[in-house]
Order: sequence, then C-alpha cells, then structure tokens
Amino acid sequence: VQLVESGGGSVQAGGSLRLSCAVAGYTSINYMGWFQQAPGKEREGVACIPRPYDSAYYADSVKGRFTISLDSAKNTLYLQMNSLKPEDSAMYYCATGPYGCGAGWYASSRWPYWGQGTQVTVS
Repeated sequence: VQLVESGGGSVQAGGSLRLSCAVAGYTSINYMGWFQQAPGKEREGVACIPRPYDSAYYADSVKGRFTISLDSAKNTLYLQMNSLKPEDSAMYYCATGPYGCGAGWYASSRWPYWGQGTQVTVS
C-alpha cells in the first residue's frame, strides 16, 4: 500500500487548507485516518472514516472545523481544515488499516500503513 499526501502549506489563523491522500496498491483495507504530529509530541488521530463511507470520527480539538471525506472512485482521502488555529500546526499524515474507528482509533500504533506526511503551519 502506498499513501501520498499533498496540500499542506502555510496559512494565517482563521484560514483553510485541504489535504489530499492518494492511495495506491492494496485498496481493500477498510479504514482510513488523518493524524497530526507536532514537534516533540506523539502522533495523534485527527479523523477516522470507514470505507465504504459511514459516520466519521474526530478528535475533540477539531470537531466542527475539520471534515474527512473519501472519494472511492479516485482512491483519494481528503481533510478539509477550516478556522485553522496556530495549535493546528503540525505534520499531517494519512494512514490506512483494518482495525476500525472504534475505541482507541486515534492511537498511531493501530495503523500499519502510512504516508510520508505534509506540513501545515498556521501563524
């Protein structure tokens, strides 16, 4: 499985960015997620989505501001980030795996496949 993120950049507080994650290879894995990792901190889950689409799950810190979505025809995962705050600054990674969006989904150890990350800086 290959995951390639894009769409990161620098934006002012209150602005928006849309991250993309193109998936290639074995595409029958049923769950996808976005994670963030700030310098000196652990990688933590931001949003999780089953495929085919069902209810998405979000970290409390991004609820109402971020939206995860999946274009199955393009095998591409998105993260729409609105009302960005300086504390959202981090490297953002997409991940895929079989273990679901249930309890503990936000733990990076549950996810076996990762992209290389894309940097988001909010000032």
